[in-house]
Amino acid sequence: MTDMRPLLAALLACFSSAAWAQLPDSESPSEEKAPKSAPAPAKVAPCGQRLPVLRNPLAFAPGELLEFDLDAMGATAGKMTMQVQKKQDGSLPVQIKVQTNSFFSKVRKVDATAVSYLHPKTLRPSRYTEDATENEVRRTVDVAFNPKDRSVRVNYTQKGKPGTNNYSYDHEGLDVAGTIYMMRQLPMKEGLPVCFDVYGVRRMWRMTGTVMKREHVSMPLGEFEAWHLSGTAVRLDKPSMSREVHVWITDDERRLPLAAVGSIDLGAVRATLTSYSRPGEKAKQAQGKEQLKW
Repeated sequence: MTDMRPLLAALLACFSSAAWAQLPDSESPSEEKAPKSAPAPAKVAPCGQRLPVLRNPLAFAPGELLEFDLDAMGATAGKMTMQVQKKQDGSLPVQIKVQTNSFFSKVRKVDATAVSYLHPKTLRPSRYTEDATENEVRRTVDVAFNPKDRSVRVNYTQKGKPGTNNYSYDHEGLDVAGTIYMMRQLPMKEGLPVCFDVYGVRRMWRMTGTVMKREHVSMPLGEFEAWHLSGTAVRLDKPSMSREVHVWITDDERRLPLAAVGSIDLGAVRATLTSYSRPGEKAKQAQGKEQLKW
């Protein structure tokens, strides 16, 4: 059966990585094991700076709904929605739902929901949850972020067995569901560096990237001027595991996440925006054939 973790790592700092699947309790047998006599693994380079001050006002509001097509290695794999919900106990919840289609479900059937509870001004998470059913097996995750000591506590269940992991982060600790909303608020300019730690797949990763340049993007949704962000996600406890990531965000007040592309050993994975609805605006859906020009 296809291992989904490379796909997760590739989209780690983008849209859908949290909801595809959960990391097994032990490493995959296919992963190379270091001999006992091997030296300690190299450490990931620290972030040289904190995230820049985010733009205000927010580009999104409760009620915004984004819909994406998910493609893996050249084949349509499923659908994803991202929805900003009403404020709850001082937090701004963002919900992501992912469901594989009938074709990809023959490889791995996934029906999952992730929720990031963001601070309504700083967009830093206080809590993150996942509830996923993968090939009829349910897995849950409940993550608590403590900014005072920069710690992350992960409570999870897998195959009915509970477990707990504790992690720490450098300057910034985010989660995969909320990361894209933070990125929408960046003060975009060519050459802007970004670096932060992100929780995903029951591990912490360091995402280091740069705002490249404005590009013209042609999509079924229309023609857009968009900022291209390029970066690399590296697993903190295993620096040899890294994945390249690219994201395109519109250069307008909506800051729509148009697409995310990640590279894996077998090819590319992608999330593409196909429709959106926002409070006070007419909903828009993709029409015609795709002609991506980036």
